[in-house]
Amino acid sequence: MSSPIGSKRNVKIFVLYLMENINNPLDRITINDIVMQTDYVMYLDFAESFNEMLDRLIEVVGKSKEGDELYAVTSRGRLVADELKSDIIDSILHQSLVAAFRYLDFKHREVKVSCRSEKEADGTYTVYFSLTEKGKVLCSSQLNVDSYRRAERIKQYMHDNPEVIYRGMHTLFTGNVDFIFK
Repeated sequence: MSSPIGSKRNVKIFVLYLMENINNPLDRITINDIVMQTDYVMYLDFAESFNEMLDRLIEVVGKSKEGDELYAVTSRGRLVADELKSDIIDSILHQSLVAAFRYLDFKHREVKVSCRSEKEADGTYTVYFSLTEKGKVLCSSQLNVDSYRRAERIKQYMHDNPEVIYRGMHTLFTGNVDFIFK
């Protein structure tokens, strides 16, 4: 296993802990996304561990509006998470759960991400980014960069992590950025 959280056992405990504390059936993609929010678990480790937990620790409990299977922790899975969560540092569990709730907040609020880039006359690229909720702009920004590759990387990150971009912008604009200047 190559996940920073450690062994496959720890990956399973981590996933069960997050799912149990969210306490809401989730589709597999959403579970993957919440697990990936803090980079403690690598994707392949998650996929392998998730498959091993199916039916005994995690079970299918229904389908979403889109027809995707929804998963929840079984009673045995809750017991495992409760009994073994102390094997993982509390701050890691807390930080990951907070990140998961932030991610789910954006997803459930149906915040829309718009991100595009345009090539400028001087060969640079301008990346345009905005977040909207129910037609209202939450934030909007543009950034000029030196290359197409950089613009594409920025667009991908903005699309994959809109809640991080929003939090970062909010932090900058409110002046809570002492960590940048130290």
